[in-house]
Amino acid sequence: MKTDVQLIQETLKSFLKAHQPPLRIRQENESNFEVCGNKECMQGRKKVDGFYFASIVPKPKDVRLYFFPIYTHPDAFELSDALKKCLKGKSCFHIKKMDEALEAEIKSMIDQGVQVYLKHELLKEEKAVS
Repeated sequence: MKTDVQLIQETLKSFLKAHQPPLRIRQENESNFEVCGNKECMQGRKKVDGFYFASIVPKPKDVRLYFFPIYTHPDAFELSDALKKCLKGKSCFHIKKMDEALEAEIKSMIDQGVQVYLKHELLKEEKAVS
């Protein structure tokens, strides 16, 4: 069971970084880690260089995962009761502790979010450069 905020934060960042590309890091510092898409598109009425995907924000007692695919495509996700307890609002998860099952579910949710955005052409398929 992970309870250290920094360890939870690093785990979540690794799940998002595993999808580079098609995700790209828009911001990375001590207080915020944000990833977006790799394709110009409209986000509301504004043209952006990549559709917002997720952010990780550490707080003193938890880590906040702002996961936009669950807001834009809520029907694409089914959450366990444990993950639902972490959800505050429509797309913000407050994670205080993370056991193996919750960790696996969050990783799967992020993987699924990438697939949903690819399907809806909010991301473009790219192969990682080796």
